[in-house]
Amino acid sequence: MVKQETGLGPHRTIQNDGRVHGVIVGCQREDARWLLIRRSATVAMPLRVCFPGGGIDGEETQEQAAVREMHEELSAPITPLSCVWQLVAPDRPLTLWGWHAELQSLDVVANPQEVAEVLWLTAEEIRLHPDTIPHTGTFLDMLLEQA
Repeated sequence: MVKQETGLGPHRTIQNDGRVHGVIVGCQREDARWLLIRRSATVAMPLRVCFPGGGIDGEETQEQAAVREMHEELSAPITPLSCVWQLVAPDRPLTLWGWHAELQSLDVVANPQEVAEVLWLTAEEIRLHPDTIPHTGTFLDMLLEQA
């Protein structure tokens, strides 16, 4: 594994398969709203809306990356429950896994270097939001199957 500039973000780890691996995390409140973020202006896909997440670093497991990313982006402790989704991007060297997780606290604090806004949206609001990144709805469908 090598950390290098990939066009997918600064110094991402290239895994043994030649791809960047990453995780996204779906957490839901009791009122059926899902935690999403508006990305900061300084990261890839700036100001777009998505589930929180990021790259898997080095030898991290998916679960470890999910916990770390949620802490880095939102100071949010989570318990990963299950992997419900996978995307192997056909147009770039990126593989993502989507995790359903339980928030241990609803007190989330956005890291302004990575997150411009914290959003709590219903499934319908997610589907209709004009700023969501590609594949958000597909991951949401898999989360809803678990609920």
